Amino acid sequence: MTHVRGLVCRECGRGVPQGPVHVCEHCFGPLEVDYDYAAIRAVLTRDRIAAGPPSIWRYQDLLPLDGEPLVGRHVGMTPLVRARNLGDAWGLRELYLKNDGVCHPTCSFKDRVVSVAVSKAREFGLDTVACASTGNLANSVAAHAAEAGLPAFVFIPVGLETGKVMGTLVYGPVVFAVEGTYDDVNRLCSELADRHAWAFVNVNLRPYYAEGSKTVGYEIAEQLGWRAPAHVVVPCAGGALLTKIRKAFAELAALGLADDRLPRMHAAQAAGCGPIVTMIRDGASTLVPVRPRTVAKSLAIGNPADGYYAAQAVRESGGWAAHATDEEILEAMELLARTEGIFSETAGGVTLAATRKLLAEGRIGRDEPVVVCITGNGLKTVEALEGRLAEPMHVGASLSAVEAILPELQAITTR
Repeated sequence: MTHVRGLVCRECGRGVPQGPVHVCEHCFGPLEVDYDYAAIRAVLTRDRIAAGPPSIWRYQDLLPLDGEPLVGRHVGMTPLVRARNLGDAWGLRELYLKNDGVCHPTCSFKDRVVSVAVSKAREFGLDTVACASTGNLANSVAAHAAEAGLPAFVFIPVGLETGKVMGTLVYGPVVFAVEGTYDDVNRLCSELADRHAWAFVNVNLRPYYAEGSKTVGYEIAEQLGWRAPAHVVVPCAGGALLTKIRKAFAELAALGLADDRLPRMHAAQAAGCGPIVTMIRDGASTLVPVRPRTVAKSLAIGNPADGYYAAQAVRESGGWAAHATDEEILEAMELLARTEGIFSETAGGVTLAATRKLLAEGRIGRDEPVVVCITGNGLKTVEALEGRLAEPMHVGASLSAVEAILPELQAITTR
């Protein structure tokens, strides 16, 4: 049974019926899903959630489908890793990593939002899936379209990492590499969405798509024993992930499923593309778009659709924001791999480097529980580390050849 009443405008509050629409026709504000929370409270309990599948669909009462999901039945429930080694290195008592770099099936948090959006597309009778993407979304749309047996049109900016391009092409979609930035791609897709009855997951289906991000927050709370951490650090591209994680904690508290304390939300962006962080740190009321110049291509959105709302969510929570330079991003990726055995894509390097700065600024207390969101797998962005890592040691295929160099290696590893 669905608990969705329709859509509602974030700005003017007008309600509209469900449909593949994302903008209010009265004030041009963004639309979001309107739930009947009284009905949800009447049925949803921790026991009901625990009895559900080990995926995002254990929270189906809080997601915008009218029926059962068409795709993505194994998406979500990724590990919340207690990062003891990295926590010790930073002097943090309780550090956790929400690792969506191992999310099924394409190793990023985008699998959460796409599984919701593609399932909703079929409920609306749409038979073609599409998206504008910086890489991870392209992978996920192509994979879920393949699972659903639907054609897919994927639009990406030229110059994406090889792993992300190949990780899209393998599923058989039509891929358009557009000359320009992601913002140029997004504008093109908005125009196409007006002309063609396609399910653009992050355009005309955006209200439903974005709701999938809430499941990151639900899982964190459940994995912590139905309590909220003091801080959550989130990488920001379009900004929706941060706003929806905050919404998830607020929903759980309002429904009596988790404690009333809400976490402080912290935004992380690359210095070469950080309009949301700049807005927060400058205390500005408007977001100034930028032209991206960063190694973190998955976060390279210069004019983020939810940027204003992400900044608002950070401020309301009492959180803060930090930039990370390209060098800091790469150093953080290497540090995470060496201390916790987790290979994150460049976005994870952004989030970790920003966390370190927030600690140094005193914005995060060292005795408070902190969750850092790792949103994608490092195998997607291996180019970023080229020339930074040691080369394999060439050795003969004999015991004596290996033992001849062991004293030197032992001296190096014990320094």
